Formats: sequence, structure tokens, C-alpha cells
Amino acid sequence: MISGILNIKKEAGFTSHDVVAKLRGIVHQKKIGHTGTLDPDATGVLPVCLGKATKLCDIIGDWDKTYEAVLLLGRETDTEDTSGQTLKEREVTVTEEEIRDIILSFQGSYDQIPPMYSAKKVNGKKLYELARQGIVIERKPCPVTLSSIIIKKIDLPYVTFEVTCSKGTYIRSLCRDIGEKAGCGGCMAGLVRTRVSSFKIEDGFTLSEVEAMRDADTLLEHIVPVDEVFLHLPAFFVKKEGEKLLYNGNPISLSLCALDENSSISNWQLYEDLSSNEQMKMEEADTEDLGKKEKSGKDGKQYSSYTVGNRFRVYDNQKNFIGIYQLQEKKMLKPYKLFL
Repeated sequence: MISGILNIKKEAGFTSHDVVAKLRGIVHQKKIGHTGTLDPDATGVLPVCLGKATKLCDIIGDWDKTYEAVLLLGRETDTEDTSGQTLKEREVTVTEEEIRDIILSFQGSYDQIPPMYSAKKVNGKKLYELARQGIVIERKPCPVTLSSIIIKKIDLPYVTFEVTCSKGTYIRSLCRDIGEKAGCGGCMAGLVRTRVSSFKIEDGFTLSEVEAMRDADTLLEHIVPVDEVFLHLPAFFVKKEGEKLLYNGNPISLSLCALDENSSISNWQLYEDLSSNEQMKMEEADTEDLGKKEKSGKDGKQYSSYTVGNRFRVYDNQKNFIGIYQLQEKKMLKPYKLFL
């Protein structure tokens, strides 16, 4: 069974479920899952997880994504894109400078009402199922974050822009909201997802390319190993005497671990083992995943210490990736996400 992530470059006309179904036929493997729905008309990056990597689907789906979208001003549709039925058309009177300012004003966080034609569930039912029955219900606004917006091209009534956003952001709804603020309405005329975390469109493969790689027996060369998505975390190797506990999914004492010799952190201590004076002198490092504290020693080396809750990659003595572990009290590493 193949285990890892395949960066699929989805083509128009396929749903995310279509991609998974076709991949199952190509690689002759049932255990496959996608990392987030991409509209049939949209194209671009769709990381697909195979084998043990299917445990990553919810994790990768939570990461920031980058899109290139085409906004059409002056038209509103029931699906909030050009594939839907036109509800209203209005004259576009905004200038290029005005629409640029309006689009950029959405950078940051705002509450977005999801579209009726979406897979979002309300009271156990998917919104698009209700929409197809002609039922429109009130949707609660959801907080989304647009960390970056770059205007690529303005050729009114069309505007092409790039947006990096948080999980749960609907670009169709963003186009709708921009149109409303511009006073003429708007909908999405095109969408390409160019990035999901470290997975980029230029590194992706179409389904036909995947099939060709399978026939050429080169497919495994393009499967991203599970642990590569966690390379920002330091790693431990469990000594041979601790492997029985490891394979049974039990917590592991740090005394049974050795720090990864290739890690960027070559010297470390537990924060609780430092003197109060040393703790006060240490500067906080602003790292989201590690939560580590760093200082420079007299020998010029960078020393790091970790607190309860920090996460690590854990491998067995043969360097096989086991999973992500979290530092607990009494110098124990507890399984957080296993890939056995």
C-alpha cells in the first residue's frame, strides 16, 4: 500500500470526490482521501492523501491556501459564480482606483456568510442540497481571515486578484461581498488554487500525468512522505529498548529518546530543569508550533529548551516515522497523531 501525499493539479469538470475515485482506479488502492473540497469549475492544487497519510486529511485542510480569482462586477447569480442563474445585473460605475481600494479593504478578518451552494452543513443538511430544492435559509456569518490580497489585473468589469486565506473562506462569497461594497454586485468568473501550505501548483500533477507515472513505474518518486509536512518540528529517535512501547502506542520517556542529529536544534534542555535565573534570562522565540525558548551559551552555540505541550516528530531506531508526540509532565512524550 502506498502511503504519502500526492499533489494533484485538479482540472475543471472534476469534483474532489471524482479525483479520489479516479486515483483509486489508477493506483489500485482504496485508502485515499482529499484534503478539502474544490468546486468542479475550479482548478489547481488538491493534495490527496494515500494509505497512512489519510490521517493528515483534516490537518492539511486546516492550513492556509492561496487562490487566484477572477471577479466579474455587475452580475449577481444564485451560485455566486458565473455557472449559476443570473439574479440581477447592474451597471458598473466604479473606477479602477475605487475597486482596487474596495478589494484591498477586505484584507484582514471579517465575518463571511457562506453561499447556499456549498457543502457546509446546517442542521445536518448540506446547503447545496437545500438550494437545489429551491430552499434558501439564513446562514450565520463565519469569521475568516484574508492574510494577503494582491491585485493582478483590472480590466473592468473583470478584476483578477490573488488571495491567501484561512480555512472556511469561500472565494465566491468574497466576490459577492466585493460586488456589494462596490454597489453593483459581483460574482466569481474563475478560480485557481495555487497553493495549500507547502504544496504549490507548479509542483502538481494532473490525473493523466499520474497515470503515465504509474505506467513508467516512477509514481513513488513523486509521493511526499508523511513526515515531510512536519519538518518544522524537531525530531527524536527512540532507542531500541523503547521500541516495544513505541509500536504499542504508549507514552515514551525522554530517557529512551535521542535528539535527531540532523535537527537544527543541536542542544536542548527541558525548561523545568533550568534555574529560575536562567529561565528569566531566556528570550521567547515566536514559533507557533514549537513554543520553544532559546538562548546563546558561552560556547556560542544556540541552546533550546521546551515546555509541556511542545510537539515533536518521533521515529524508531531504524528511522521509520511513527508519528507526532507531545511533551507531557514527568519528561514523557505522549502520542498526538500516530501513523503506524
